[in-house]
Amino acid sequence: MQDDHLDPANQVALFRYGLIADLIHLPAGSKGLYRLIREKAEKSSSIPGTSRTRVAPETIRDRLKKYRKSGFDALLPKERNDKGRPRRLPPEVADLLTATKEERPELSVRQVIAPASAKIPAGIRLAPSTVHGLLAGKGLMKKKADDPDGKDHRRFSYPFAGDLVMCDVMHGPTVRTAGNRRRKTYLIAFIDDAARVIPFAAFAMSESTADFMVVFKQAIMRRGIPLRLFVDNGAAFRSRHPALVCAKLGITLIHARAYHAQAKGKIERWFRTVRLQFMPLLAPADTESLEALNRALWSYVEMEYHRSHHRILGETPLDRRAMVGRKVRLPEPGLDLDDLFLFETKRKVHKDRTVSLGGQVDEVDAALVDETVTLRYDPAEPGEPVQVCHNGRFVHTATLLDAYANCFVKRNRPTLALEVATKPQHQQDEPAPAPKHAVTFTGFSPENS
Repeated sequence: MQDDHLDPANQVALFRYGLIADLIHLPAGSKGLYRLIREKAEKSSSIPGTSRTRVAPETIRDRLKKYRKSGFDALLPKERNDKGRPRRLPPEVADLLTATKEERPELSVRQVIAPASAKIPAGIRLAPSTVHGLLAGKGLMKKKADDPDGKDHRRFSYPFAGDLVMCDVMHGPTVRTAGNRRRKTYLIAFIDDAARVIPFAAFAMSESTADFMVVFKQAIMRRGIPLRLFVDNGAAFRSRHPALVCAKLGITLIHARAYHAQAKGKIERWFRTVRLQFMPLLAPADTESLEALNRALWSYVEMEYHRSHHRILGETPLDRRAMVGRKVRLPEPGLDLDDLFLFETKRKVHKDRTVSLGGQVDEVDAALVDETVTLRYDPAEPGEPVQVCHNGRFVHTATLLDAYANCFVKRNRPTLALEVATKPQHQQDEPAPAPKHAVTFTGFSPENS
């Protein structure tokens, strides 16, 4: 958190200096210099101000050359000489848009464009992003303090740990997966509002509901059950399963207003800390697998972040939690979290007594054929037994289909019983004559299938 006082330009310059810090003392033109530059270009980094993660070798050589010539100031990003003025709008069009906004400050960007479009020359396209940049550069997009439509942003903090926990997702580095391919990761993290402690955080291969629930369960097991859970409007947080689990645990699930990132300032600030302090220090071995990346993350969280002085708190997160954690709700001894977090889905049982779930085929009781059942399963543990429920009650655990073994299982013939039941009473008492030339089958019989 020591970088709070740095403006964006200095953050960019420091990142550029970090790339060349170990190169500035090497002789120009040496073979080792070019080898180190190529190695740096192959590594992924968290670059301030952009979503890119790689720096080209030519760019690194250019930064090194400029630093040797002019020092640290040469690494500062240059400001555009036309800052505050759009590049594609003629001056007369820019003046028209500015005048329209000044006369009626309550108009949105699109409402400013609408009347101006009829007065500008043909062939000039007014993109909302371009017009917004023009008006923002003139200071015309700022809401007044007394504007009734403006949002009232205020700093808040709950008094006790567990009163409110925030959760969000951040895009992470790539890791090596099966087949020697690299895939992008997502950091799912929870933060306690009062103590700034991280109940749990982990990188996952997606930001799905299943991945979110795995991290959520670990957060509860490690740091207790929160009273409130504050999330955004992503699909993983809007699904039925998180709402159901929160209801069973007595957690109030709160969704942030759309496009209101300021409400999640604490978790967003922690993500910034991760990008500045954790990700630049990742070694190549840390991204060789998802497990290695998560080990590095928790080493940083437990050994550095939780034990470092927090600028806002005035103490470490662990010290603050020790003072405000007396009201944390811990899971009851009899609470089965594994069962509580099982996903549920409905399936209709086929004629052959099977149901399909995520590519896995299971067999259920024959009495459930053509019935709609509820399957309870853990998506994080494929291949694990699936619970079968019907009419709100647990029936049994489904068995994995073994089609070969079914070749030798004797089938019941309910149709024969039906035929006997429909015969007259005097015919039912008479034994059926044995057919001539009868053939006895052993093992699999097409008649019994």
